[in-house]
Amino acid sequence: MAKLVIVESPAKAKTIGKYLGDDYEVTASMGHIRDLPASQLGIDVEHGYTPQYISIKGKEKLIKELKSKAKHADGVLLATDPDREGEAISWHLANILGLDPHEPNRVTFDEITKKGVKEGMAHPRAIDEDLFNAQQARRVLDRLVGYKLSPFLWRKVRRGLSAGRVQSVAVRLIDDREKEIENFKPDEYWNVDATLGAGHKSFVARLATDANGKKLLPKSEAEARAIEKGLEGASYVVSELKRGKRAKQPTPAFITSTLQQEASRRLGFTATRTMRAAQTLYEGVDIAGHGMMGLITYMRTDSLRISDEAVAAAKEYIAGAYGEAYICPYKRTWKTKSATAAQDAHEAIRPSVPSLTPDEVDKSISGDTAKLYRMIWSRFMASQMADCIQDTVSASITAGDYLFRASGFRVAFDGFTALYEESTDDTKKKETALPPLEEGQKLALKKLTADQKFTQPPPLYTEATLIHALEENGIGRPSTYAPIITTIVDRGYVEKDQKKLKTTPLGQAVNTVMMEQFPNIVDVKFSADMEKKLDVVEAGQADWVKTIDDFYQGFSKSLEQAEKNMEGKRIKVEDIPTDEICEKCGRPMV
Repeated sequence: MAKLVIVESPAKAKTIGKYLGDDYEVTASMGHIRDLPASQLGIDVEHGYTPQYISIKGKEKLIKELKSKAKHADGVLLATDPDREGEAISWHLANILGLDPHEPNRVTFDEITKKGVKEGMAHPRAIDEDLFNAQQARRVLDRLVGYKLSPFLWRKVRRGLSAGRVQSVAVRLIDDREKEIENFKPDEYWNVDATLGAGHKSFVARLATDANGKKLLPKSEAEARAIEKGLEGASYVVSELKRGKRAKQPTPAFITSTLQQEASRRLGFTATRTMRAAQTLYEGVDIAGHGMMGLITYMRTDSLRISDEAVAAAKEYIAGAYGEAYICPYKRTWKTKSATAAQDAHEAIRPSVPSLTPDEVDKSISGDTAKLYRMIWSRFMASQMADCIQDTVSASITAGDYLFRASGFRVAFDGFTALYEESTDDTKKKETALPPLEEGQKLALKKLTADQKFTQPPPLYTEATLIHALEENGIGRPSTYAPIITTIVDRGYVEKDQKKLKTTPLGQAVNTVMMEQFPNIVDVKFSADMEKKLDVVEAGQADWVKTIDDFYQGFSKSLEQAEKNMEGKRIKVEDIPTDEICEKCGRPMV
C-alpha cells in the first residue's frame, strides 16, 4: 500500500510525484479546504474567540475523496507550503482526516528538486502549532475588523462596503501621499552650468560655491543673471583634482518584496502577476533533459540567507562563464530585517539549480515564467560575483570669484555588472566619464547656461513603491503584499492611472471616516506593532487568544464611540459621471 502525500496544487503534486516514485501517491487539496463561514462572523467572541471552521463550498466531493484515500493509505504526509498559510492548510487537513497533529506527519520543501524533496521527506515533524496559531490569529483579527466595521461603513458611507485591517493602512498611505503632493509648495532655484572643452572633448561642470567656499544655489533669475555677469571674461582653470577608487557591491538575491518591486520596474508586472509566475517556477515546470522540476526556492520569504551549497554552485558557474576574477573572494552576507528566527527559516529566492541558465530554460518555457526566471537567476548569480571597481575623479574648476565642480568615473573592472544591475525609480542625473584633466589646465568655455528649476513633491505611489513602503513600515508580510493591492483596487478605493495608484472619491471618504473614528486601525505604527505581536505568537512566546483580546477590547470601545459620534450623520461620496447616457432622462450615468 502506498503512502499518501497531500500538497496544494496539481502542478506541485506532479513534480513531487516524479521524485517519490510508486511507493507514494501524491494528491492536491486545491488550496484551503476549510475556512470561516462567508455569511456570518463565525467567531465566538464570548468564549475565547473560538473560530467556527466549515468546509469551503464546492469542496465537499474533494474532501470525501481525500478521506477515502487517507483511509486506504499506508500513512499520510502533509506537504503544503513552508509558511503560516501552508501550516494552516495542513492543520485543517489533519483535523478533517483525523490525523494526530502531534505525530510526525508534516513535511516541507524549500525547493522542489530531487535533493529538496529527499531532504524534506527525511525530516517529518509534528504540525507547528505556534505557526498555525499566528495564522489563525491573523485570520480572526481580520474577520473581527471586517465584520464589525463593514456594517458601520454601510450605514455611514454606502451599502456593500467592506473594511480590512491592513488594507485600510495601505489606502491611508496612498491618500496621505496625495495630500502631501497637493499641499506641496515648490521652491524656485537655478542651476548654473558651464560646458567646458578639454582638447577635443567637452563636459559639464556645475556652479558650487563662491571663492570663500560658501555654497551657491541661486533662488531667482536676478541672482542667476548676476552670477552670469560676474563670470563674463573669466578664465576657467582646473584648481584641484581628486582621484580615487570605489567598489560598487551587488544587491542581494531577491526576497518577496524586492522581487515584486523589480518585476514591476523591469518587466511591468503587477505584484499578483509576479507571484503567479513565481508560484509556477517553485511548484515545477517541464524542462527538456530534466523533466518536471521546481526552478526556484520558496518565493514567500523575507530572509536574505543563501546556503553554502548554493554559493559553491554559483561560484563554480561564474568561474567557468566569466573567469576566476569575477568570483567574490569571500562569502557575502546580508542583514535580514526580520526580527524572528522563524521568518529566517527560508533562504532568499534563488534558482534551485544555479547551473541551469535562463538560455537553457528558455528552450522549454516562455512568457512570464521565463522572464521572471531570467531575472531571479541573474540577480542571484550577480550577488555572488566580485564588486564593480570604478576609478573616480572629482574636478574643482575656478572661474573668477566662483568655483564649479564636475565628477565622473570610469569602470576599471565591471565585476557583477557584466551580468546584472538593479533597475531604479530614481531619475536623477547620472554621473558620466570626464575627459583626461590636469591641475592648472585651462579650459575653454563653450557655453554657460542658467536653468530655472523647482523642487518637486514626492511622486504618487506605484505598486513597486507602495510595496517598498509597506515593507519599510513593517505592515503585512511577504504573502500579503500582492493581495493587499488587489483588494484595495477591487473594492474601488484605489485606481490605477497608468502605473500610478490614486485614491477614488470612495477611498477618500472611507479613509476620512477611518482616520476620524478608528485612528488606531489606520495608524502605521499600530499596524506594524500588531505584525510584531503575531511574530511573537509564531515564536511560541505569546498566547494568540490574549493577543486578540488585547486588540478587541480597545477596538469594540472605538466602535461604540464611533456610533455615538456619527449618530444621524452620513458621508456623501461624490458620484463620478461616465460616458454612458441614461435612456430615460438623457443625463450621464454615474
